[in-house]
Amino acid sequence: MIQKVVLASPRGFCAGVVRAIDIVTVALETFDTPLYVRKEIVHNPHVVEDLRNKGVIFVEELSEVPEGRRVIFSAHGVSPEVWEKARRKKLKIIDATCPLVTKVHVEAKRFAGKGYTIILIGHVGHEEVEGTMGEAPLSIKLVTSLEDVEKLEIDNSEKVSYLTQTTLSLNDTRQIVDALKKKFPAIESPPSDDICYATQNRQEAVRALSEHTDLILVVGARNSSNSNRLVEEARRNGTPSHLINDYRDIKPEWLGNVRRVGVTSGASAPESLVAEVVAFFKKDGAEVEELSTTEENVQFALPPSLRRRNRSVRRSDTGGGTCPWFPDRLKSDR
Repeated sequence: MIQKVVLASPRGFCAGVVRAIDIVTVALETFDTPLYVRKEIVHNPHVVEDLRNKGVIFVEELSEVPEGRRVIFSAHGVSPEVWEKARRKKLKIIDATCPLVTKVHVEAKRFAGKGYTIILIGHVGHEEVEGTMGEAPLSIKLVTSLEDVEKLEIDNSEKVSYLTQTTLSLNDTRQIVDALKKKFPAIESPPSDDICYATQNRQEAVRALSEHTDLILVVGARNSSNSNRLVEEARRNGTPSHLINDYRDIKPEWLGNVRRVGVTSGASAPESLVAEVVAFFKKDGAEVEELSTTEENVQFALPPSLRRRNRSVRRSDTGGGTCPWFPDRLKSDR
């Protein structure tokens, strides 16, 4: 029987996700419909379905958007090629790309402009990776593993740099970076870490959570990179862990001999889903505590075209810290 639920803090929505959802919300209130969004605005089916019910039309490609309509680019960013296609169709563009992803795009263009070969650490097929590679397709080589690094061949090893996807495992990325530095001693790093603050904070929170719990449940979508990394981080620290879309995914066989269950959520998972998981365990008498490793207060402004129209602050369910249904708050000593 579950005696205690320990909630990780921080968890849930990051500033980039809050901004992206706010952009769609304000755009719905401001402009005529239909309003189109290319790809999922963030990687969570609950968020997407909620916005779809409010009138948003989600499309995979711009070919599905009628000429001259308004389209929002997702938080993961797009390549210059997608921008050009949108302009050719005379689409009215609202860019919801996370500013931290935009930072990586700027770095890619800067290194490519200086004649560098850029090694991008990331996952094949991820939308963020596709957008970044599109900024300098002739200059970027993608690696996902140490084996990829071993196979790398670069003509001028004196002009090499690396960048990373923003939602990677810190430990895995560190190993790949170390291997790159060993193979290419002159390799240039990005001016600052590309893995975003929220990804780092949530992985650190899971490491702390693993010391206090018998099982960790990560609320997040299957296609959410940062959510999957949280599961991996928990397992790497010796605690069984499972990714769940919501409380209905919890399997009874996971809970045998479990007394303390840890709960966290990926950066695109609404706090309401965490609340449902907590309620699932509380109905059988489980107590609830929060384990806090750091405080987050990052906010990103809306695009200028929407900022002056926005009549309220932080519309989205941020889910980043405390909850109203429990009093106890732990501090990690990590």
